[in-house]
Amino acid sequence: MHPRRRANPHPSLRLIAGCIAVALASASTAAQTPAQETPQPSRTAPYTIVSPPPTRAQHAMVVSVHHDASDAGIEILKAGGNAVDAAVAVGFALAVVFPQAGNLGGGGFMLVRMHTGAAHFIDYREQAPAAATAAMYLDAHGNVVPDASTLGYKAIGVPGTVAGLAYAEKTYGRLGLARVMAPAIRLATEGYILSDEEATDLAAARNLAAFPASRRIFQRDGNFFKSGDRFTQPELAATLRRIAADPKTFYTGAMAAELAASVQQGGGLLTAADLAAYQAKDREPLLGNYRGYDIVTAPPPSAGGIVLLEILNILSGYDLARAGMQNITAPDMPLLGDRTPQQVHLIVEAFRRAYMDRADYLGDPDFVPMPVQQLTSPAYAAAWRKSIQPVAPSPSATLTRPAGFLPPPPSGAYLPAESTQTTHFSVVDAEGNAVANTYTLNNTFGSGVTAGALGFLLNDEMDDFTAKPGVPNMYGLIQSAANAIAPGKRPLSNMTPTIVVGPEVCPPGPSLQCKPGKPLLVLGSPGGSTIITTVANDIISILDNGLNVQQAADAPRFHHQYLPDVLQVEKAFPLGVVEKLRASGYTVSRANQADEHNPGVWGSSEMIYIDPKTGTLLGADDQRHHFGKAAGY
Repeated sequence: MHPRRRANPHPSLRLIAGCIAVALASASTAAQTPAQETPQPSRTAPYTIVSPPPTRAQHAMVVSVHHDASDAGIEILKAGGNAVDAAVAVGFALAVVFPQAGNLGGGGFMLVRMHTGAAHFIDYREQAPAAATAAMYLDAHGNVVPDASTLGYKAIGVPGTVAGLAYAEKTYGRLGLARVMAPAIRLATEGYILSDEEATDLAAARNLAAFPASRRIFQRDGNFFKSGDRFTQPELAATLRRIAADPKTFYTGAMAAELAASVQQGGGLLTAADLAAYQAKDREPLLGNYRGYDIVTAPPPSAGGIVLLEILNILSGYDLARAGMQNITAPDMPLLGDRTPQQVHLIVEAFRRAYMDRADYLGDPDFVPMPVQQLTSPAYAAAWRKSIQPVAPSPSATLTRPAGFLPPPPSGAYLPAESTQTTHFSVVDAEGNAVANTYTLNNTFGSGVTAGALGFLLNDEMDDFTAKPGVPNMYGLIQSAANAIAPGKRPLSNMTPTIVVGPEVCPPGPSLQCKPGKPLLVLGSPGGSTIITTVANDIISILDNGLNVQQAADAPRFHHQYLPDVLQVEKAFPLGVVEKLRASGYTVSRANQADEHNPGVWGSSEMIYIDPKTGTLLGADDQRHHFGKAAGY
């Protein structure tokens, strides 16, 4: 057990993915039942996943994929910081302790919802350098050059993380950048203890081995780190100190010149002018409603919020709780969590239709006009719902979009994708301010390139653009002309930081002095194209099916993205349900089924639920990883 982890860490899904048991609720779990945690659940689940109880706190909570980063956020909250201060601290700390996706050299999105009801979406997504061209990854014959957009210097987009975190701190934080960065600087200087999983990840990364500086720092020149080793990063510590003193140096100062020079020496496109031109953008979040709760979520250039709202709008016309109760006592129907054939069918058909629209219409809002209002319209969802059969799947090739709602889609539109190696964290403070943040390097450890002597990894985010319309990117998904590379453009993303909010509280009578609703759920996930479906299923698990927040995080996942026309399920997904879905006409793929040593999982739900009756915060750290933590006080 890691010496700084909580006293009773949960077992990893890597060990139990294939053999999670289902048990009837007992007296020992009654105190954790969703009937007490959810204000208006459709039902109380008559069964439960064998999960640890959620982590409880009365004042504030931080949940992230790494225990040291969660502790950094709690340190800042106890020092008088608010949720944004803590989120910025976690973001910089993850750049030290989770180099797989935590970063200075990548980008992402931060959703902020203040206790006053004001909500902000900070877009710090990477963007293409000015010298980027639509055909930059094609050879003389017009074919995609292997690895050109995923490995090395030409794969690097202009990083946005430092700009985004610095903007968030200056605009919405209290303590100042130097204070909130102190935990990250300490972790880089003094080091942190590696778990077996972390050491294995570092040693196995081939993209790190391809570049001398990365191999030296992260793989100790082939003398690989082992479990229990202390990993220090003095070069990164020095860089963090410089950013804490003056974040502008990353984009317009000496550090910008060093960064640009290191990329250009390797043959990349990034210039000092690209860095100087970069700005984080404070956008208006999208707002929807599901089961009486407000859904505050990500606008473009994330596709996540639009697709999430469309999915929930379609599903709002069904009694999912009743569908989830069907066959629960059948001896041939093993259940895990809240998954039944009928409920999965309805959810998958909503996924299929929303992802079809994502494929056809979405891109960077600064470059591509999008019918956001129409796509998220309840009337449009109702029209889609009429095409869903009660039992049989709708083959994707046969789908016809409801007429009269949307303009014709752009020609040559196909589904874009992004890496599964992203990370999400959630924060709620004692005042009720909440932050959901998702950010990424794209591929695991990004491009593999370390920025000269600055000590941090750089993204390979250019692969999120379309290298060639109709040709799959590194994740096998075909991309669109609407997502083509252009100077200064930000690639379409699936990242879906989301906050679910209760209704306004209004006094009796005609008074206009209503108080904003309080946050109920703060969530998000990594997982590439599966991010949106993971977030949707987490919301459904809690609001419709009555699972508590930890059970929802641990429930086996399923995903459909329109094309390819395949229902994907995690390896732990109940086989009885899989077989009934196949019998009804679905093509079902179980993740990594042929590899008995692979857990066959995706995503990582790092969620916070706030009990509306007691104000108790319940944190869920996804069991799919060994070293995450829900920390609170």
